[in-house]
Amino acid sequence: MNRIIDKRTIGPAVNRYVIEAPLVAKRRKPGQFVIVRVSQSGERVPLTIAGADPVAGTITLVVQSVGKTTLEMAQLKAGDMILDLLGPLGRPTHIDKFGTVLCVGGGIGVAPLFPITCGMKEAGNRIVSILGARTRDLLIMEEEMRSVSDETIVTTDDGSYGRKGLVTDAISALHQDGVKLDLCVAIGPPVMMKFVSRLTKQLGIPIVVSLNPIMIDGTGMCGGCRVMVGGETKFACVDGPEFDGHLVDFDGLIQRLSIYREHECLAMERYRKEHPDVSLT
Repeated sequence: MNRIIDKRTIGPAVNRYVIEAPLVAKRRKPGQFVIVRVSQSGERVPLTIAGADPVAGTITLVVQSVGKTTLEMAQLKAGDMILDLLGPLGRPTHIDKFGTVLCVGGGIGVAPLFPITCGMKEAGNRIVSILGARTRDLLIMEEEMRSVSDETIVTTDDGSYGRKGLVTDAISALHQDGVKLDLCVAIGPPVMMKFVSRLTKQLGIPIVVSLNPIMIDGTGMCGGCRVMVGGETKFACVDGPEFDGHLVDFDGLIQRLSIYREHECLAMERYRKEHPDVSLT
């Protein structure tokens, strides 16, 4: 079991947890994730590690309450225990000196993007970050990303903060301004990564995306996280979670993510009926 050292709300239905996990904190690298089980009867959910402190023996997880398990996790507080925490899992991000790296985060995707951005900065790259959200209230970790970026651009769908528009609009603007981008790292909703990948392919910019499909064991045994990449079946838990975005079948990924939507809604409805006083944070 792993103790929650600190819990803070950083956005609507978004919590940051600092969790005691010394072995994970010591071995974790940017891009890797853990699988968490909150209770004995709970499901196993993959959560990307948003930070780690090897000296304190802690890792940081940023979790949005979108389903029954994450809602159940939101009820925990500092001092409570996480039943199971397995990791670090997945292949780490390939960190190198590429030149100018474009880091694109959409919504909750900014959290797993942060440690990768830190790694790219430490490797000597120039960092241009684009942070996208539907509205200002949904933007998270802006100050953290600014602290490790040479340039930061914020976009909101409704224009309530930063530039009005999508992250792809900001990428197009950089290209029109003649900014040479040597690599793009994009993490966010699948539809966002799909269109960022499509645009960067047109512009000739290599891209890495981090996928978070349905996952159970995290060791490649269940096959639930399979995704088509370059016409081949890959398992996100052991072959990823990062892949060449130009090769990912995003339509297939999006379709698979919706397979259990009805069951997820029923589970959420049942949990809310059994716990009428639950809070999203």
